[in-house]
Amino acid sequence: MSKLVLLSEGMTGRSHELKVEKTTIGRLEDNTFQIAEPSVSSHHCEILLRGADVVVKDLGSTNGTFVNGEKISEQVVKPGQIVRLGQIEMRLEGESGSSGTTATGSGTSKKPLTQTMVMQRGVALTELEKGSRAGGFDTASKGFSRKDNKLNKVFWIAAGVFGLVLLVVLFYLLMTVRSGAS
Repeated sequence: MSKLVLLSEGMTGRSHELKVEKTTIGRLEDNTFQIAEPSVSSHHCEILLRGADVVVKDLGSTNGTFVNGEKISEQVVKPGQIVRLGQIEMRLEGESGSSGTTATGSGTSKKPLTQTMVMQRGVALTELEKGSRAGGFDTASKGFSRKDNKLNKVFWIAAGVFGLVLLVVLFYLLMTVRSGAS
């Protein structure tokens, strides 16, 4: 019999055997397998037994359902693959000599969670490998460089010309005052 084994910190070892055709997973108590964690939606996904296949189906969750790091809407899961719901990771294990009991886990919150915590999206591994982010700047080819500001250059050229003109006018005035004083 297949089972889901939680891998996330504070829930390690907690598991749920897949005995029925449809298992619902979510934060609320009315789910077949409740995971009381803020990043898990109230009704996050379903696990469906279709013959020998185990299928994971996302139920429109806030933070998505992922199999081996790829976001899915519905997908067959093989033993050993990692399913992630929000921040919670679990592994599908195939038939083994399990005792048939569900571990309760320790460190879970007894306080009812009424809202799903939306996770901030970080940088994907593929973006790190490319060396740039879409809509950003390319740091892989040239590193960080000073911004080229044309307006700044125009300002300094104008300031130089004004200063030069000011020196010429002062020199002219100084010469006319000297020549008038002699």
